[in-house]
Order: sequence, then C-alpha cells, then structure tokens
Amino acid sequence: MNNRLFIIEGLPCSGKSTTAEFTANLLREKYNVFSIDEGSCCHPADYEFHAFVSKHSMSDFNETERNLLIDCGEKTNGGYIVPLSDFEGVLFDRLIKYKIYDFLPLKIEMPLMLEKWQNFVKNADKETIYVFNCVFLQNPMCETMMRFCFSEEQSLNYISQIAEITRPMNPVVIYLRNDDIADSVRKTAAERDGWLESVIDYHVKGAYGKSITASGFDGYIQCLTERQRRELNILSVLPVSSLVLDNPHRNWKSAYDEIIKYINALKNPMA
Repeated sequence: MNNRLFIIEGLPCSGKSTTAEFTANLLREKYNVFSIDEGSCCHPADYEFHAFVSKHSMSDFNETERNLLIDCGEKTNGGYIVPLSDFEGVLFDRLIKYKIYDFLPLKIEMPLMLEKWQNFVKNADKETIYVFNCVFLQNPMCETMMRFCFSEEQSLNYISQIAEITRPMNPVVIYLRNDDIADSVRKTAAERDGWLESVIDYHVKGAYGKSITASGFDGYIQCLTERQRRELNILSVLPVSSLVLDNPHRNWKSAYDEIIKYINALKNPMA
C-alpha cells in the first residue's frame, strides 16, 4: 500500500483543520510530511484567492498591467493565473472579477482545477506524505452544488475526476460527520466576528440556496445538511480509502484513537 495523500473533509466548524494537524503530526512520527491548511495562497493542489486572466481578457488591461500579470502569473492553457494577494487598489478591483472561485463559469474553472491536481500529483515528492483539508470534497461541492445548483451526479462526476487523477497516490479521506451542525456553527461564529453573516449570504444567495428558498441562519443550516448528505453519498462510491468519524466533536479523544487505529491498519503508508 502506498498512501501518500491524506485529506480531511467535513462541514464548516467540524474540526477539519485541527484534525488535519493531528493527522500530520501522527504521520510525522515515522514519515516526511507536508501539511497545509485550507485557504493558503501557495497550496500545491488548490487556487485559493487566485484569478485567471485569459489571453482574450488580457486586452482589458494596458501594456504595463499586462506585463505585470505575466511577470507575477503562472502561464497555463489559455491565459495566466495570478495570486490576488500580489495586487491592491484599482488593479485588484479589476482582477477580482476573474477570481477562480466565485466568479468564473465552471467550464473554465474546472479544467484549471483538474490541471492543478495533475501538476500536483506529477510533481509530488515520492518520499513525502501530504495532508490537506477541504480541497477534495468541500471546494468542488461549494462550486457545483452551492454556486451552480448542479445535481449530485454532476458533482460526483467532477470529484471522480479528482479521485482518478490522485489514484497514483492512493488517497485516504477522513470525513468528520456532524449531527450537531447548528450548534457547531453557533460556537464557531462566537469566535469569528462577521464570519457567520458572510457565509449565510454566500449560501442563501447561491443557486442552490435560491432553489430551496433558503433564508437566514436556518436556510444556511439547511444547505449544509444537504451538502453533508451528498458528500457522504459521493464518498461511499469513490475508489478511495476512507474513514467516516461520527460526531467526533463529542469525544475528540475517541475520534483521534480511531484515526490512530485506522492509520496503523494501513500497514505502511509509504511501503
């Protein structure tokens, strides 16, 4: 067995980042590990807070701006991918409409993301185990389901392509299933000023939220509940190894013991 990629998944506020850190530290006892949290601008398999400017869209910028985008950007099929964190002011405001998540149509976004996964697998160090969170299920589901209101089958099709690309790394998904979604969100919201309002707005105003006439906090929880149901269905048919932890927040020690037992049963992840 050669498990070189571990991905922690689950709904917001389920403890993914903490669990990813625990998993990475556990693996570090024996192996070289690269771990990175969601939202990192330098993620090897994700384009968080990046914009894609196509060759055609380059005409929207003056020569100085185009040269700057080329210098800062990553050339890909059809254009340049640029980190939005490198820009500010008027140019930033103009670039934001090309943000990969939130603004691009999926027919443009999905090939970029699949290419990113392909490059990651191709360039990944064969002596290193990688630990990620969110990028395998959450990000594709937020796009296909929440933003575009695609069917579960369409989401499965997209995620299956990621699973196939990562197959050489024999990925393992650890999913944190949560039956106390509303309570978990409330606890987290108390620690993150302004966060709850923004995520409610994103979900209820997205295509899926509108399709079920979601409104306010209850509408947000309704969206998350359905997303979790779909994610677990999708995970159950993917050709990846997986561990589903039921309500780990109720007893983290027991949950972490399950992770230890599960990883030990993988024999040697780098054999």
